[in-house]
Amino acid sequence: MLDLPEDKILPGTTGPALQYVLVADEAFALHKHVMRPYPNKTLDIEKRTFNYRLSRARRYVECTFGILSNKWRVLHTAILVNPDFATEIVKTTCVLHNFVRRRDGLNCNDELLTSDLPTLPNCNTSRPSNAINTRDLFKKYFMEEGKLEWQHNFI
Repeated sequence: MLDLPEDKILPGTTGPALQYVLVADEAFALHKHVMRPYPNKTLDIEKRTFNYRLSRARRYVECTFGILSNKWRVLHTAILVNPDFATEIVKTTCVLHNFVRRRDGLNCNDELLTSDLPTLPNCNTSRPSNAINTRDLFKKYFMEEGKLEWQHNFI
């Protein structure tokens, strides 16, 4: 199982506490710890805003991993070791990457490795109401307390 932190109240709100989630795309099933976009059928402004913010988070993660994997070639392919050891390898590359960035400065010429990830089959599993509720609470947060002034310029 995932060793995620305890649920937390979002900044600027009084609750409820929300669980930590992983950002995902449409290929993944909605789960209480996996946030995927709303389906692209007649989306209102709130759902489009949620999808946009989720997409920005996914792109940030993908770009960061691309830079990291370009520097550390062990991340170019599947890491065929015990999962605990794979976790240590990834953590180690992060520590080394941060060390090199501090040593070389933030203006070093990192190149983004853009290799297409394989498309995963769409898993049409039932969506627990808890996951739907969590996604709706994040949607509400992005329209209120967590709203960015410029977010509607991109929707």
